[in-house]
Amino acid sequence: MCSTFHFAGLSLYFEDGHDDLDDFGFDDYGSECDGIRITAFLDAGQDNLTPLGRLEKYAFSENVFNRQIVARGLLDVLREFSDNENDFISVMETVARMSEDGEPTVRAELMEQVPNIAMFLHESQPNFPAAFSRYLVPIVVRYLTDPNNQVRKTSQAALLVLLEQGLICKGDVESKVCPVLLDLTEPSSDDDYKIEAVAIMCKLVTMLSRDTVEQLLLLRFCELCSDARLFQVRKVCAANFGEFCSIVGQDATEKLLMSKFFDLCSDSLWGIRKACAECFMIVSNSTSPGVRRSKLSPLFISLISDQSRWVRQAAFQSLGRFISTFANPSSTGHTHTHTHSSKCTILVTWTNSLFDLECSMSRGASSADSAHTPPRERREGLACHHSNPAPPAAAHGRSKETEHTDDNFNSFHYWRPPLPDISEELEILKAEAPRGQPGRVTEGGAGSEEEMACLEPATSSQIQKVLDCLQPHMDDPDVQAQVQVLSAALKAAQLESQTEAEGPSDSQPPEVGDGVESSPGGKTTELSDEPPSQQNVIPQPLLDQYLSMTDPARAQTVDTEIAKHCAFSLPGVALTLGRQNWHCLKDTYETLATDVQWKVRRTLAFSIHELAVILGDQLTAADLVPIFNGFLKDLDEVRIGVLKHLYDFLKLLHAEKRREYLYQLQEFMVTDNSRNWRFRYELAEQLILIIELYGHYDVFDYLRQIALTLCSDKVSEVRWISYKLVVEILQKMYACGAHDLGLNFINELVVRFCHCPKWVGRQAFAFICQTIVEEDCMPMDQFAQHLLPSLLSLSSDPVANVRVLVAKALRQSVMEKEPGSAYSDELEETVTALQADKDRDVCFFASLDPSRALMDTAALI
Repeated sequence: MCSTFHFAGLSLYFEDGHDDLDDFGFDDYGSECDGIRITAFLDAGQDNLTPLGRLEKYAFSENVFNRQIVARGLLDVLREFSDNENDFISVMETVARMSEDGEPTVRAELMEQVPNIAMFLHESQPNFPAAFSRYLVPIVVRYLTDPNNQVRKTSQAALLVLLEQGLICKGDVESKVCPVLLDLTEPSSDDDYKIEAVAIMCKLVTMLSRDTVEQLLLLRFCELCSDARLFQVRKVCAANFGEFCSIVGQDATEKLLMSKFFDLCSDSLWGIRKACAECFMIVSNSTSPGVRRSKLSPLFISLISDQSRWVRQAAFQSLGRFISTFANPSSTGHTHTHTHSSKCTILVTWTNSLFDLECSMSRGASSADSAHTPPRERREGLACHHSNPAPPAAAHGRSKETEHTDDNFNSFHYWRPPLPDISEELEILKAEAPRGQPGRVTEGGAGSEEEMACLEPATSSQIQKVLDCLQPHMDDPDVQAQVQVLSAALKAAQLESQTEAEGPSDSQPPEVGDGVESSPGGKTTELSDEPPSQQNVIPQPLLDQYLSMTDPARAQTVDTEIAKHCAFSLPGVALTLGRQNWHCLKDTYETLATDVQWKVRRTLAFSIHELAVILGDQLTAADLVPIFNGFLKDLDEVRIGVLKHLYDFLKLLHAEKRREYLYQLQEFMVTDNSRNWRFRYELAEQLILIIELYGHYDVFDYLRQIALTLCSDKVSEVRWISYKLVVEILQKMYACGAHDLGLNFINELVVRFCHCPKWVGRQAFAFICQTIVEEDCMPMDQFAQHLLPSLLSLSSDPVANVRVLVAKALRQSVMEKEPGSAYSDELEETVTALQADKDRDVCFFASLDPSRALMDTAALI
């Protein structure tokens, strides 16, 4: 006959014929021993041994089963002896000796208990401060090199748990754990041990400090990345490369890790290259913008063009995330500059860097003055003649001086996105510009001709390069003005070069027509015909590859869901490029919005509100609203994405455009599957938020009817949230002073719910009344006059569930608000009658002290 022993979800079977079983404490149990106490062997028996003696006896018994039971019950044993320090130390020494047991199952059982024992010791640390470090940590470390695979796996799992819970101190990690891992990852180490040690080291690095990783593990990790013999080691390193980079920081990444990453990305095994593609974004975040653009970008292009389909698939899935690492606050247009000093610095730096070029084009402007001129005056000043501009140093000095003297400065009036620093581009232009050409004098003519003669004329290529640098910032009015001036100068330079080539002739000013626009100063400005996908925020090859993800051929050669990955990462790419480069993504977004796969359209529908925030109200109205309207008529799987963020999208639209959607809200009541009640529930939740976006007349005319329809839904969850919607509508009426509309709505509620032939409707009326009182939706005298009589009439309703909510509303809400002396007597009489009701639930809520925690009666609705 066999008996079963259960512990921690495991079942152990043993035979009654074991020699020591009677002495073990199980002799009184039959085959049903689910309730066995693990420490039963400590109880006094016929051997007259002390509990510690019995522990020694069974911990080192010749019977393996006895030793397994002791190992499994170590936590309970320690609790038994935790009151006596000497006994506790004796038990810990016994555990240390048990860890050398020759049976692997005993060692594995013991290791499984180590995390629980460590937590117990942590809680009891004042009594046993060094017990864990002295006795258990050496066991965990030693088992990392155990010859049995199961014991090693158990010790690795235990070590990770201990590190995650913070149960191992930093000193033990550095002095005991890391040295063992370093030994196991030596070139001469056993292959199995080495592979396991690399995996545990890579998981360990996320739980250690930066200094510890750099001092102990970084160099060894670099060596392992180049392991030529074991591809498993290189694959583990590639999969965890990003974690190492994020821990050690930018300097160590670029100096030590970057070369190893290049080697892994060109490894002969496609699995290693695929792992590199998957962690590319984390690696990119740990590098400088220069390295990201010059080194990582070409490397990523090579992965996208990899011969292995699996590598290309992983690379395209990571492409959007990698592009997002190029995001620059100055180009996204979402970083504010609040302080006066920082604003002056930005403006002066930008103006000074353009100083020489503007002078040569006869459109100089004072940088210091422009830093403190209101936007309108600054825009006018850019198109008008000014006095001779000061040198950069003087301009910078005046800006600092003005910064201290201008006490009336208001940052709100002068807010703008920070301008880019293009000093590096200008240095390149200066190096490329030809020397010894005659200078040109500005039209202002305030300065001396000798001073201006040293300035060189700007060539067409120079002006075009500066224009290209300013294109990402076209959403700024000042940049737009500069672009207009530079475009006019570019046109003039082009005409001049044509004149020089054709010979002297009378040059005619360009007519305002196709491709030419009149500037505010009366000058003609040529509009640049820039290719749709051209920008300079991210490397152009990356953007071209991203835009190609909508190509049907990609689905055949890379991944059938590549369009979905493109749609998923599009908001991040749009934020990186900035709204001024939306033209690069517009066609791609429209293509995705009409994709035949509903999963692609669903992805866009869930993120369209985020994209609207990025693009701003003008671009949203022009480009996103038509797509939004298309999603409203799509499948339910797509419409739910729009519905979940309906409020977030509508609040970004202008009032006139937003009002057009009032007529379409009713369409959400119709679904492909009438059983999809969560769709209607989401609609009610969104309507509660949307109420604030519309006036009280629109709410009464359009949202009221939808709310009342939802209140009659077949699903109780939908009705529950719809009652709250009704209360919000009533609150809107009274908050806006529309008492007549509020009274009409109240009368409709009384007719529809209080006099409803179904008890569910009458019960809903009680709940609505209670919520109105609790939310202070209307004055109590108005409530007492128009709603309280109907509520009191339901106290004698034949259905107990109705009377329960009536009792709860009257006792816990209405009586606390003191509706007025005219109804106080009738109210008290009604509550007294409910306290004597034949239903005990009604009596309970009618007698419940309002100061006690309110019970949830949602289950009754």
